[in-house]
Amino acid sequence: MKYDYLIVGAGLFGSVFAYEANKRNQKCLVIDKRSHIGGNIYTKNIENINVHQYGAHIFHTSNEKVWNYINQFAEFNRYTNCPIAIYKDEMYNMPFNMNTFNKLWGVIKPEDAYKKIEKERKEANISEPKNLEEQAISLVGKTIYEKLVKGYTEKQWGKKATELPSFIIKRLPVRFTYDNNYFNDVYQGIPIGGYTQIIEKMLNGIDVKLNYNFFEHQQELSEIADKILFTGPIDEFFNYKFGELEYRSLRFETEILNEENYQGNAVVNYTEYEIPYTRIIEHKHFEYGNTLGKLPKGNALTKTVITREYPDAWTSQKERYYPVNDEKNNALYERYVELSKQIPNVIFGGRLGQYKYYDMDKVIEQALKCAMEEL
Repeated sequence: MKYDYLIVGAGLFGSVFAYEANKRNQKCLVIDKRSHIGGNIYTKNIENINVHQYGAHIFHTSNEKVWNYINQFAEFNRYTNCPIAIYKDEMYNMPFNMNTFNKLWGVIKPEDAYKKIEKERKEANISEPKNLEEQAISLVGKTIYEKLVKGYTEKQWGKKATELPSFIIKRLPVRFTYDNNYFNDVYQGIPIGGYTQIIEKMLNGIDVKLNYNFFEHQQELSEIADKILFTGPIDEFFNYKFGELEYRSLRFETEILNEENYQGNAVVNYTEYEIPYTRIIEHKHFEYGNTLGKLPKGNALTKTVITREYPDAWTSQKERYYPVNDEKNNALYERYVELSKQIPNVIFGGRLGQYKYYDMDKVIEQALKCAMEEL
């Protein structure tokens, strides 16, 4: 059977494109090497709890068009992301706000918090930061940096902060209000029933093959469609001709607990270096208590599911999560972009195809833009 488009990857980018192409009577085949659709936004129901299998995914955007678009496929609750951070048994609100500053210094008025931070910044006397540590201290002072930035960042990147370039942290959000909402976006929420249903609806009526690796079937797939949308790693597509693009990976440990409420919050960050994971996610809090007052049914009241998230060095056998967008890797990526121009029947999209970290709303924006230009 001949298709108009072969779409490699059943994640959000590929699924939006497939949905838009299908609407325009374009015949699509979507393949994915994983055993499920949804890519990294895949949610699995465990103990009547929608578990985010690849880390916390909280939808947020200020783009009304994108918000209306995603709401075609699911009803969203009013979940607000208010993570907390734990440092040596001390609890702080994130992002850095007046609740954080009150806990750190006992200050109540924004003016006093501002003076504390300014005093520490001046004492540090860093005019030209040479590394991430100096950059962070020059932005927020030593106290916030040492308790809430240093350990978390070093775990995340697998290097000491003094070995990391300063450009990684361009700014650290500091709010002189008592507002724990992590995002500034107008729209925010979690789909009631999880994310997988969204992809199921997008791919309804479209041919899908799972457990199907593009590179293992490349010969037979080469003649199956007029064009290819490739959302996998662009360097792997070209058999690493110029070398591998670097990533950071993640490792997850998920556990079912025989208790109703483990930590009282969906996301708790652990900022000290000695604790190997960066955060614990308790999945029921993404929806529990936020579904217009309705409690979950069944045994979800007496059990909970938690996931510990560990930063991990990336190898080609591990999942790619965060592109290392430093000067060397960006230059390498541009070489692959130039190479891709020689094959106009292949479109590269998404986080891996474009070597860029995207929030979900930006994935939709880019996929819709790609669909409009192509279709």
